[in-house]
Amino acid sequence: MIHFEKVRWKNFLSTGNYFLEVQLDRNPTTLIVGENGSGKSTVLDALCFVLFNRPFRQINKSQLINSINLGGSIVEIEFTIQKNKFKIIRGMKPTVFEIYCNGKMLNQDANSVDYQKILEQQILKLNYRSFTQVVILGSSTFVPFMQLRSRDRREVVEEILDIKIFSLMNFLLKHKNKEVGEELNTLEYELKLTNEKITMQEQYIQSLKKNKDKIIEEKEHLIFDSNRVLLDEQEKSDKISNEIESAQPELDKKDKLLNTIREFHKMEAQLSNRIDENERQRKFFSENDECPTCTQTIDEELKQVKIKEKTNRIAELKQGILKLEDELKAKETEKSKLNEFAKEIRKKEVEIAKISVSMSGLKRLIEKEKKQIEKYKNGQVSEEDKVKLTRLSERFKIQEEQISKLREDKFYVDVARNLLMDTGIKTKIINKYLPIMNKLINGYLTSMDFYVNFTLDNNFNETIKSRHRDEFSYSSFSEGEKMRIDLALLFTWRAVAKMKNSTNTNLLILDEIFDSSLDTTGTDDFLKILHTFADQNVFVISHKGDTMFDKFRSVIKFEKVRNFSKLL
Repeated sequence: MIHFEKVRWKNFLSTGNYFLEVQLDRNPTTLIVGENGSGKSTVLDALCFVLFNRPFRQINKSQLINSINLGGSIVEIEFTIQKNKFKIIRGMKPTVFEIYCNGKMLNQDANSVDYQKILEQQILKLNYRSFTQVVILGSSTFVPFMQLRSRDRREVVEEILDIKIFSLMNFLLKHKNKEVGEELNTLEYELKLTNEKITMQEQYIQSLKKNKDKIIEEKEHLIFDSNRVLLDEQEKSDKISNEIESAQPELDKKDKLLNTIREFHKMEAQLSNRIDENERQRKFFSENDECPTCTQTIDEELKQVKIKEKTNRIAELKQGILKLEDELKAKETEKSKLNEFAKEIRKKEVEIAKISVSMSGLKRLIEKEKKQIEKYKNGQVSEEDKVKLTRLSERFKIQEEQISKLREDKFYVDVARNLLMDTGIKTKIINKYLPIMNKLINGYLTSMDFYVNFTLDNNFNETIKSRHRDEFSYSSFSEGEKMRIDLALLFTWRAVAKMKNSTNTNLLILDEIFDSSLDTTGTDDFLKILHTFADQNVFVISHKGDTMFDKFRSVIKFEKVRNFSKLL
């Protein structure tokens, strides 16, 4: 049983930056009143938000944050399950989602989605839909049980009866069955291929024994042809090798030529240096009339002789460089020709390497075929062929064992799935409780002076008959009559949940049921039923509650003060 103790919130809807707190287990009956917009229905949205991350009413989550303070929205709830005390804190701006058990926060390594699953599936053991069918009955956005789709009706009842686990098991088994089926198909296909390979290998070995002479002849021809190709390759290799050997003297010229070119470049550099030196001396005599060192006057005749001498020497040296450059050009041309020649030789060397690899392969093939011929001459089947057949046979045996095991697994999975289908165990359990459910529903309807025979089948479709056996449907009744049916179903689910101790809880909240559909008689009958819930805490929200203060053990009043909700 889930025993809800208290819920508190701040910066949530019309509540400001302070906590409003409602004690959920203090009184058996509590009336919540207030004018429209005062915030009395906030408790519904706070409960659903903190537990299921969504409001009860059709409000966007972003609208739950107080529109004035614009942040720091927090909702907290405390409850007990058996001896474990839980506290849930959920907030927005900033995002907060914390679960405490006996004062210790649960591990938050999982993402928020997984954390929510832990809360719903492992702690509460109910989801939003079940919560709003067992704990809350609303007047506007709430979807009553009878307006749910047949599939959703069944899921609600399965959760109340605590048989939802069978659906989960069936879901898992469905996937398991698919995996086993796919694996079985794959193995059966592989087994078929292996069997075909065994047959082919056996036929091959038999043909080897029958056609021994023919095979030997074919292998001898192969050896002969291979030897001929080997000789051709050898001749080609020898020819290319001779060409490379003949080319060696020419290649040797390259080294000598490179040395000559290097010497020519050295001589060119030396001549350039001499030209520079003579240019400096000529410039000295041209620009100076006396010696800068000893300050003696330079004879003019001597000066002219030196200038002429240096000029002639420069001309001679430049002429020498020109001749040297011509020689270098010729040598570079010769060098280019030798480089091209060397490239051709390297191509031949690569070709020899390729021929060598080919010859090695041919030699290995010849040796292998000679050995095979020897075995065939002695009446032996290739060891390689024998090993291949043995391995195929072993593989076939393993695959047969795997298939046998998978077929057995699939049989048990199919049996389990048949038991876990909606028509299996679950239906038997539902059929066991259906008479109890129908009896409870009709008992509550009678208590509210609504005299019809209401029956649900195991698909949770209704059959409604009057005293005169006239048949009706839920939709054919007035809103007040529908409300009586909704209340009867709500009370029934709570009673069944209490029997099963599945979604059993102390909390029941009814939103504005007195304000819309129930007449005075219906209200009185309903209050009589409420007072029978001695071990539960019932909250009724109403904006017409002034006349009913004396009918409830406690009253909570909401008021709007300066745009913020307050509790009185």
